[in-house]
Amino acid sequence: MTALVNIKNLYKKFPIHGDWLDQISFANGRFHMKHEYVHAINGVSLDVQKGEALCVVGESGCGKSTVARVVMGLLSPSGGEIRYEGQRIDHLSSNAMMPYRRKMQMIFQNPYASLNPRMTIKQTLEEPIRWHQPKLANSELKDKVAEVMKSVGVDPSWGERFPHEFSGGQRQRISIARALIVDPEFIVADEPISALDVSIQAQVLNLLMDAQEQRGLTYLFITHDLSVVEHFGTRVAVMYLGSLCEVTTARKLFAAPRHPYTQALLSAIPRLEDEKPDFIRLKGEVPTPVNLPSGCVFHGRCPLANDRCKREVPVLREVDGTQVACHAVEEGRLD
Repeated sequence: MTALVNIKNLYKKFPIHGDWLDQISFANGRFHMKHEYVHAINGVSLDVQKGEALCVVGESGCGKSTVARVVMGLLSPSGGEIRYEGQRIDHLSSNAMMPYRRKMQMIFQNPYASLNPRMTIKQTLEEPIRWHQPKLANSELKDKVAEVMKSVGVDPSWGERFPHEFSGGQRQRISIARALIVDPEFIVADEPISALDVSIQAQVLNLLMDAQEQRGLTYLFITHDLSVVEHFGTRVAVMYLGSLCEVTTARKLFAAPRHPYTQALLSAIPRLEDEKPDFIRLKGEVPTPVNLPSGCVFHGRCPLANDRCKREVPVLREVDGTQVACHAVEEGRLD
């Protein structure tokens, strides 16, 4: 497969703006201004292959949604590069980025907040077409909107209704239709089913899979639900505190997880057939992203951590087709 999106050594930090008195420190007989940052992404490198569904997983606060927003240009990176079909896009101006906006679309987590409450569904779906294809005739525009609404299971006759007249599942279908309306190649889905009832989640997932097959889409899928990954994902990237722990295929992740953090995540999945589930209980607390620990960011909770883990940052290395950032795996201390 050919890489559609390349993410290389990506960093993102957010400055902490407190009261100005809180930012003043006194040292060596002088006053200084403290500059503190939240380190959300720390050196993430990923390739999204054309036609695949790459799932990014991890616990809340690990930086997976920030990765999605930086890739889409909604946030500017603090360092690193993002390339689309080989062309660097992270430094482009708004006008220069416009041709890529049609190719890259996003589905947001909360369908209650991502739709404009003052616009009808018809207006919501017409707006991106009028922006990206201003020469399209009104009759063609109408047919396009009706076709996309049907494809996501929304009756075209509901086009004059407003978002508050729909259920959560219907709103998310409309959000998906808005992303598909401009015929994109690449879609970033930021936890698109987490706000939905369980009975609706499978329907929306199947809708996304059908759209991928019919339209040849590539997904960057952000989720914390590992059961979704097993059903939907082609490959999986596991994140912890802004760093990548493991990148592998979905099949290998569930059959033979390599990183201790990945093993702990998978052990927490409830299984009906397990009479005595063997949970891996991690000790310690998640470090703050303001003051990252030295070495491996997971060493404070890892049962296999040694002195090297505390002082040296691990890098992703390929082991039997899996990329894993772990000194214990590299040294053979973890099978």
